[in-house]
Amino acid sequence: MKRYKKIGIIILLFTIFNFVNASEYPGAVFLMIWPGARPTGLAGAFSAVADDASAAYYNVGGLGFFSSTHATIMHSNWLPGLYSGMFYDYIGICHPIKNQGTIGANVIYINTGQTEVTDFTGTPLGEYSTFDFAISGNYGFKVNPQLGVGVSAKFIYSFLVPDWVWQAMPELGIEAGGTGVSWAFDAGVLYKPWDFLAVGASFNNIGPNISYTSSSESDPLPRMLRLGVRYTPVDNPTVKLHITPEITKVMVGLFSNNATLADEWQDAWKSFGVEAWFYDLFAARLGYFEDLSGQRGGILVEKDGREEHIGLFEYLFTKNSGNFSNKVGLCFGIGVQYRGFQFDVSNDQLIYDFSTQNYKFSFTYRF
Repeated sequence: MKRYKKIGIIILLFTIFNFVNASEYPGAVFLMIWPGARPTGLAGAFSAVADDASAAYYNVGGLGFFSSTHATIMHSNWLPGLYSGMFYDYIGICHPIKNQGTIGANVIYINTGQTEVTDFTGTPLGEYSTFDFAISGNYGFKVNPQLGVGVSAKFIYSFLVPDWVWQAMPELGIEAGGTGVSWAFDAGVLYKPWDFLAVGASFNNIGPNISYTSSSESDPLPRMLRLGVRYTPVDNPTVKLHITPEITKVMVGLFSNNATLADEWQDAWKSFGVEAWFYDLFAARLGYFEDLSGQRGGILVEKDGREEHIGLFEYLFTKNSGNFSNKVGLCFGIGVQYRGFQFDVSNDQLIYDFSTQNYKFSFTYRF
């Protein structure tokens, strides 16, 4: 255990160093998109659940509790209202080794479709496809029957602009640099003191900055801290009910521009999910999400002639918070499982202001 303690101290110090020295805006933002239809239906509140192959993303500490192999694949035509042709995929597998913990691997891939290139005169120069992906290796184990911990390492590749674009447009003054490469690790803890309660925490995307230009300028990875709870007030053969509040803090630019602790709390993502399983066959999910700094989710109100997103508590307990604009940042989904097979569908389009459809489809198998 002394070796594990030393590793933990190294990870903690490296994490603090990265957070304190982060600049204001992250790169590789595709790492912030929720994979998996089931977690999306819960508004991303999954760090204290982490019981399928998407645990490698939300909380690798959950792998310590796996007793069977889990494999999942997800596809989404992501935000077609923003840019047609974009899609987002996730593939993951986790396999327990007797008395040795659980190993896993997963791939995240997003493609934004075809991008047309024109010069300043409007002359077409060609097309290219932008994409990003990350490949991770994961390991989790039980410290004791109630506590699971895990770590993962990932390779990150981001392809934004091919070199021929810079060569065709020398007036930009850039010779190369449309590709970014980096690496990172995640660390997670899942604690289950009782069957009806679990607490999860994870650090994600802790690694060196990613650079896209030849000028050596770089952007920090989207370093994130997740803290979540899973409460199960009902658990019987007919109904199982999970309640999953969670807070996610993007640590990039922490306390920049003289931000206070209250400002950082306001800036954090808040999620609240409810999942009900009926006869262990059919599931219904509902989630609430707010990202006020990103103007996503929350409660949309009209005040002083303009619309803005405010938090649920502000809307309920503050006078003159604005007139409700008939929009709440809700996510929803359903699932069906039978003999190890599970199929899930979710939608989170209501957290965005623009018109779009954003369905995610996941297929999971336990064996």
